[in-house]
Amino acid sequence: MTGLELLGAFALDLWLGDPRRLPHPVVGIGWLITTLETRLYGAPLARRLSGLLLVAAVLLVTGLAGWLLLAVAAAAHPWLGSLVAIWLAWTCLATRELHRQTAVVVEALTDGDLVAARGALGMIVGRDTAQLDARGILRACVETVAENTSDGIVAPLFYLTLGGPVGGLLYKAANTMDSMVGYRNERYRDFGWAAARFDDLLNWFPARLTGLLMVVASFMLGLNGWQAWRIMWRDARLHASPNAGFPEAAAAGALGVQLGGPSRYFGQEIDKPKLGDADRQLDVALFGKMVYLMYAVSLMTLALAVVAIYAIRG
Repeated sequence: MTGLELLGAFALDLWLGDPRRLPHPVVGIGWLITTLETRLYGAPLARRLSGLLLVAAVLLVTGLAGWLLLAVAAAAHPWLGSLVAIWLAWTCLATRELHRQTAVVVEALTDGDLVAARGALGMIVGRDTAQLDARGILRACVETVAENTSDGIVAPLFYLTLGGPVGGLLYKAANTMDSMVGYRNERYRDFGWAAARFDDLLNWFPARLTGLLMVVASFMLGLNGWQAWRIMWRDARLHASPNAGFPEAAAAGALGVQLGGPSRYFGQEIDKPKLGDADRQLDVALFGKMVYLMYAVSLMTLALAVVAIYAIRG
């Protein structure tokens, strides 16, 4: 993938967001995961082995399909190959969509419609939202933007840089598997173990890069960069996830707020570790600063990616 193709994909993501009226590879990946889960979960194999087979099969099919599509398009015409590469890379990115979906929640909250805000939030987070108050909704939005700055933007750009559109698709396949079967409940504790651990492995470097870029961006945006650095290294490892704590703790420090705390998942209350210090109360203005931070990190990562592509491939 060339630097110009990556710039084109990023520009399309900022302009149009999620291409809902076009075929979307992630939809196909989700269908594949569901289909294979139905067949493998009931197989007479140990649950972890079945889950490992799921990961291997999804990655194999996704990688081959992406490679074949690019090869056929490039064989038909070099420009068509480039357009397909841009389209595939575009579908791996989520900058505009992350902003759009959380903005819908905050807009409903600003209008005083808690029911609508809870419903919109429930479409994008795994936690139970029915009982959340306004502050809990804002906290969930900030945590979601912070974590998905890594999962939905920095990590895809990193793997697009390393492996082109096929690399980006393989990352999206792994991340989608984690979001569908990587839960620690009775059904998925063993079956989803391989998907969850593989996603953790793939996100190890991007999550830490995201945290560092948030620190740098905080200085650029007039936020508390030193606090972002301090809180990230103090609190990041408190998070249950080996990766999500880095962007979330950096964001908490930059904004001067406390994230984490009690949350409900599948009807069970979980007291998540607190990240950051409660120097300020979360409000809509601070959510807006989180969005600016997300865009700044996105653009910085894009610049690094383009430079890396030209440095590696000339």
